[in-house]
Amino acid sequence: MLARENRCSPPLFRPHVRACIPHTPALLTAWQGKTGKTESNNRKSILSQSFPLVGLNAINCNNSQGPKSSVKFKQMQTFLGATELDDELIKQLPKEVLLRVFSYLDVVSLCRCAQVCKYWNVLALDGSSWQKINLFDFQRDIEGPVIENISLRCRGFLKSLSLRGCQSVGDQSVRTLANHCHNIEHLDLSECKKITDISTQSISRYCSKLTAINLDSCSNITDNSLKYLSDGCPNLMEINVSWCHLISENGVEALARGCVKLRKFSSKGCKQINDNAIMCLAKYCPDLMVLNLHSCETITDSSIRQLAANCSKLQKLCVSKCADLTDLSLMALSQHNHLLNTLEVSGCRNFTDIGFQALGRNCKYLERMDLEECSQITDLTLAHLATGCPSLEKLTLSHCELITDDGIRHLTTGSCAPEILSVLELDNCPLITDRTLEHLVSCHNLQRIELFDCQLISRAAIIKLKTHLPNIKVHAYFAPGTPPAVTSGHRPRYCRCCEIL
Repeated sequence: MLARENRCSPPLFRPHVRACIPHTPALLTAWQGKTGKTESNNRKSILSQSFPLVGLNAINCNNSQGPKSSVKFKQMQTFLGATELDDELIKQLPKEVLLRVFSYLDVVSLCRCAQVCKYWNVLALDGSSWQKINLFDFQRDIEGPVIENISLRCRGFLKSLSLRGCQSVGDQSVRTLANHCHNIEHLDLSECKKITDISTQSISRYCSKLTAINLDSCSNITDNSLKYLSDGCPNLMEINVSWCHLISENGVEALARGCVKLRKFSSKGCKQINDNAIMCLAKYCPDLMVLNLHSCETITDSSIRQLAANCSKLQKLCVSKCADLTDLSLMALSQHNHLLNTLEVSGCRNFTDIGFQALGRNCKYLERMDLEECSQITDLTLAHLATGCPSLEKLTLSHCELITDDGIRHLTTGSCAPEILSVLELDNCPLITDRTLEHLVSCHNLQRIELFDCQLISRAAIIKLKTHLPNIKVHAYFAPGTPPAVTSGHRPRYCRCCEIL
């Protein structure tokens, strides 16, 4: 059976079948953006010819083709050696087999299958084949009637729908969707700028099986939306309200009280989210595993300590730009959250070696750490991470100005560096020299290193590193030298831009 990842082209296609599918080259060119010349009207024309669900031109292989087109298709089939026997074999494939095959296809492939013959048209447009739909590639052309047509066709079969970036979709379309697709479990409405609380009210009323919803950048969403979801979607496990600036502690508290199964919560850029909101999540959602509080600037140690104590299953935490946090938060995480594998603390300037020493002692599963602009940490932090975090894959130390070559030496002699460490970011670390690159030669799995504005790194050292690690990507720049004095003739032109290595 085909793997679910291989969804790009329909199976069982013979050459003569492919020949029967009009506009395939145009589709590939338009949607993959290879020409860059396709305008909106042309895209909509292609969409109407190839997208059976939109209601712009419903596909019917018997009626939509005129006499001339039918003759042309027959000539094309004859030219390619197709026979009536081949067509009969296609029609004799069991319905159950075709439906199973179609269930692995994406939107475009299903649309093409619907144009092969009447038999395939009926099966390809069957609601059971449209359980998971992603319309991101068509975002500029998707309008309200499209979503309403999808809702009427798929009904209870639809379980996952992504409308990310479909800015023409409004409340009326989402209301129709919720009214007809009661079994939907995953819904992505991120960047749908017209969505308001009316949409979430309809979702909460009809979609009780919803487990994940993405409202990222839906700027009209307020606390009322979270209250609606709390009342009508008790199975909700994932929610993203990043950059929804109207969300406050009141909405988060209502959500936490009603959705106790919550596993993932993201509120990046929601500056009204405060300690009370995080304490409510910690109190009512003990199974929380992923929490993104990036740029929630009023968060303090008190809420992080309660979160750490109540949510022992926490695996991923982002508190970047929460500048009021101190080592007390790190010590609480090290004491209670031993399963932590991702920690992003960029811009937390109050963290010191003491906090990271505690993490290195107890958090053995850390894989990714972003310590950018943690300006107080020194080489001791790297020594603790090297001995205590054997699974560390990606480490960001940009703008950590106290890190030296000795710290990198500690890191490379640890258990993680030789075979695990794959990404190391050292931008704007002024004390790093060529010795650092000599130490990194032993990191056989290192795939990328960032060295922007590391003034003591030489071009020769980078070239030497690449001889030992030929597949590594080194991102660095060097300011051009001062142009020589010109005594006669025209002055040669020198690029003042940084040179990318």
